[in-house]
Amino acid sequence: MKILLTGAAGYIGSHVLKQLLETGAHEICVVDNLYSGKLEALQCLEKIAKFDFIKLDIANTAELEKLMVARRFDAVIHFAAFIEVAESVAKPLKYYLNNTANTANLVKIAIESGVKYFIFSSTAATYGEPESGVVSEESPQMPINPYGASKLMSERIIKDACAASKAKAGANGMKYGILRYFNVAGADGEIGQNYPNATHLIKVVCECICGARESVSVFGSDYESRDGTCERDYIHVCDLASAHLAVLEYLSSHESDVFNVGYGKDFSVREVIECAKKVSGVDFKVLDAPRRAGDPAVLISNASKIRKLTSWQPRYQSLELIISSALAWEKKCRNLS
Repeated sequence: MKILLTGAAGYIGSHVLKQLLETGAHEICVVDNLYSGKLEALQCLEKIAKFDFIKLDIANTAELEKLMVARRFDAVIHFAAFIEVAESVAKPLKYYLNNTANTANLVKIAIESGVKYFIFSSTAATYGEPESGVVSEESPQMPINPYGASKLMSERIIKDACAASKAKAGANGMKYGILRYFNVAGADGEIGQNYPNATHLIKVVCECICGARESVSVFGSDYESRDGTCERDYIHVCDLASAHLAVLEYLSSHESDVFNVGYGKDFSVREVIECAKKVSGVDFKVLDAPRRAGDPAVLISNASKIRKLTSWQPRYQSLELIISSALAWEKKCRNLS
C-alpha cells in the first residue's frame, strides 16, 4: 500500500511510522514542516527501512496537491496538528486555521487524487466535560476548548466529505477511520516525546526527575474526583500506534468508523506523580497551582469497540511501564545513565 503520513516527525506520528516500516509491506511518504516534529526521529527510523521525507507545510495546498496527484496514495494518515489545550484557549484562530482548515483542504485533495482510506488523529477532548466521566464513541461531543472544537469540526468535515465521495463513487469512494486518543505517554526506545515546553503530565514529571524542571505543578485540587485532581485514561504510545495499523487493516474490508483508543482505566494527577516517584526513586517537588482553562475533571474511555471490531490488542497496559519507558527516553535525550 502507498501511504502518506502528515506530521510523522512528531511524537505519535513517528511511532506509527516505525510500526509501519517494521511490517516491510508499504511504500511510505512523510510530509512534515518540522514545526514541532524532529528530523532526528526520521533519521533514526531510516535504519529500519527506506521511506520518503518531504519538508512541506500542508497549508501549501498547491505543492501538496502536486505530490498527491503524482504519487496516487492508497491511504493518508493525518497527524499534523497543534495540540496544546491552554494555547488553543489563548490563540483559537491558530488552531482553527491549522487543525480544521488545513484538514479540510487535505481531505479535498485526498478525495480528488483517489485516496481510498483516510485515518484521522482525533482526541477525547471532543467529548468536553462528560457527565459520567466515561465516554463511548456515541457519547455527546461538546468540547470545552478550541483544541477539542477544532478536532470535532475536522471529524465532521471528514465524515461529510467521505459520505459524499461514497455517494458519487460507490465502492471507490474514500473511507475514514477516526481515532479519538486519550492521554498518550511513554516511548519506544530510540524515539519518544521530544517537544519543547511540554505540558503533558508524564513528560513534565520525567523532566523534573531528570533535573530539567524544578517542580511539577498540580493544576487544580478541587475537582469532583477521587482526590480533587483531574483523572485521565493514560495509554502507551506503542499501543496507540498499533491501533492505527489495526484500523487501516479494518477499513480494507469494512466501512468507515470511529474508535476510542484508551485502556478504560483512570489515574489522578496525584496518583501519576506518586507512581513516578516510586518508579524513579526520586522525591521531586510538587506545587499546587490554579486550574487551567479547558481541563475537564474526569475523562476515561470506553474503548471496547476497537477491541471487538478490529485486531487491536494492547500490550502495555501498565502505568509503571508507561512512566518507566518515558523516563528512559528522557534520560537518553539528556545523556543520563
